[in-house]
Amino acid sequence: MVSDEEYRQGVALYGEQAGVAVDGEAFVARLRQQLETTAKTTDAGFPENEYLRLENDAPVLQRLQRKPEPRGRQEFEPLLAQYMNEAGILDALSDTEYWLNWTRFFGRLSGLDATLENPRPRYLLTTFCYGCDLGRTQTARSVKGLDGRHVSFVNERHITEEYLNQAITAVVNALAQWPLLKVWGSGKSAAADGTKWDLNALSLMAEHPIRYGGYGGIGYYLIADSYIALYSRFSTCGAWEGHSILDFLQEYTSNVQPETIHADTQGQSTAIFGLSYLLGIHLMPRIRHWMDLTLYRPSSQDRYTHIDTLFGEQVDWELIRTMLPDMLRVALWIRAGKILPSTILRGLATYSRKNKLYFAFRELGRVVRTIFLLQYVSSVEMRHVIQAATNKCEAFNKSVDWVSFGPAGLLAQGTRDEQRKFIKYNHLVANLLAFHTLVNMTQALQRIQQAGHTIDLEVLATFNPYHTDQYNRFGNYALNPNRSPEPLEQYLAFLIPGLTG
Repeated sequence: MVSDEEYRQGVALYGEQAGVAVDGEAFVARLRQQLETTAKTTDAGFPENEYLRLENDAPVLQRLQRKPEPRGRQEFEPLLAQYMNEAGILDALSDTEYWLNWTRFFGRLSGLDATLENPRPRYLLTTFCYGCDLGRTQTARSVKGLDGRHVSFVNERHITEEYLNQAITAVVNALAQWPLLKVWGSGKSAAADGTKWDLNALSLMAEHPIRYGGYGGIGYYLIADSYIALYSRFSTCGAWEGHSILDFLQEYTSNVQPETIHADTQGQSTAIFGLSYLLGIHLMPRIRHWMDLTLYRPSSQDRYTHIDTLFGEQVDWELIRTMLPDMLRVALWIRAGKILPSTILRGLATYSRKNKLYFAFRELGRVVRTIFLLQYVSSVEMRHVIQAATNKCEAFNKSVDWVSFGPAGLLAQGTRDEQRKFIKYNHLVANLLAFHTLVNMTQALQRIQQAGHTIDLEVLATFNPYHTDQYNRFGNYALNPNRSPEPLEQYLAFLIPGLTG
């Protein structure tokens, strides 16, 4: 993976950047001290922890209570809607193109200048067609003067997954500069989650999992705490989602770089915890049935007054110390862009019984996950943060579902390349509409202030840029009062030979 010379030259700098010790003794000493301190703190705080109790030596964590709605929200919501401007989706895409020029990343695959006549409208309509699931036929019917073959040509010859990624990155960078986003988050943390998209049962990517039901694939997204959709990819339903959770380190190049990643149960494992720690990423997932997981003792002599029954085996510190150089080589390899984290994680999972590296990452992950779970049961604030982050993922999932209002979508895509491009198209349109909503919302807030109303930031924080009430998804339809269809009598008198009754 990494030569000895490359390792010696790069490991010290990498340790400083990732915030980890690169010497085996120092690494183990620091991690062990953190585990011992966290365990003692959790044990000492157990009597005052009103949310955690033990029943038959099993931990029970009280469900979080929903935070009360801030005063004035119900009055502010209709006021905000009153001052926001209405627009059609195509109008919104056109506005964002005027502001951001995001179609500049599209063009002929050869890299030469586009030969299309007036290419920007063609690029806009193609993005609208595939991002909103309309399909080329329905798009041609809805847009006067458009031929569906023109849309297919642009999609095949002028827009690739890489071009879509570049456009998404440009939009993310523009979103990150918008002041209103500071109300919702800093962008230093993000949450990863997947949503199921229906697929034709004959597609090679289609699976019928019990978890989701129906044939489909997974769109996997990374959503910043400021509601920006940073990263997306397409995978099968049977793939462990957490294997892709760190791929953004290489595939994602925008200015918003999260340091903390939230996820659900599918976004974690001991190996993922271990690799995240070495890469300098703080993994904070919401784990289903966390109480069934084993907590690991710093040593066999460590005992605790209140929470001793939560702990099981002792950490194998010698394994971590011995294998640390090999684990750091993996981290260096990933940071150098030579391999994706998902490739490493799938390999570790596949060859786990024969691979000593897997056991090392698993042991490191056991320590990191134990520290996290002890903090999780001790801090109600942490649980609220994790809950809020995963809720933002759910809000984005609803947004992309709203955007994809057409009947085509992945059901009509027969190749994996087109399926991956659909996820990117949809992601791009969702971000463009979020940007347009931010502009619209900022204008509305200015008008509200000018009208003499006070804006409460606590109330404003309960909204998000996925507001869709101001958009007309289904176009403008004009009623022709002079339309007069032919009389029915001539059709009633029509007879087909052999047809009776």
